[in-house]
Amino acid sequence: MASKYFAIDFDRDSQAAFAIFNGQKKHTDAAIRKIQEYIEKNVQEKISVVELAGMAALGRRSFERRFKHATGHAVLEYIHRVKVEAAKRSFENSRKNISEVMQEIGYNDTKAFRIIFKKTTGLTPAEYRNKYNKHAPAGI
Repeated sequence: MASKYFAIDFDRDSQAAFAIFNGQKKHTDAAIRKIQEYIEKNVQEKISVVELAGMAALGRRSFERRFKHATGHAVLEYIHRVKVEAAKRSFENSRKNISEVMQEIGYNDTKAFRIIFKKTTGLTPAEYRNKYNKHAPAGI
């Protein structure tokens, strides 16, 4: 949504809702880049750190260190950020309710999803959807 790029919301303490997460891929670790791509292509799946470490043929601790070094993010933080970006796009471009979006990105726990979403964007999922949905009537 182009308006988010140019908007300044004076009612907010933070501009976090406007941030667009693009995982850091300008690194030379091909195994970690492959894992990043897997996470981004499989946003609907429940993804475990152990599973990802196995895909990279690394022990969990070594994988977590390499991932953080390459991307600047902890593995779980990266997964959550990718999922929140997918949720934001869905809230902006569809009429799906919060439960549908949650399930679409692999969350079953409503409370956990709301906490992660608000921590990342500064808005609850409902606030975000109401503010940025392209299909909402003007003035809402």
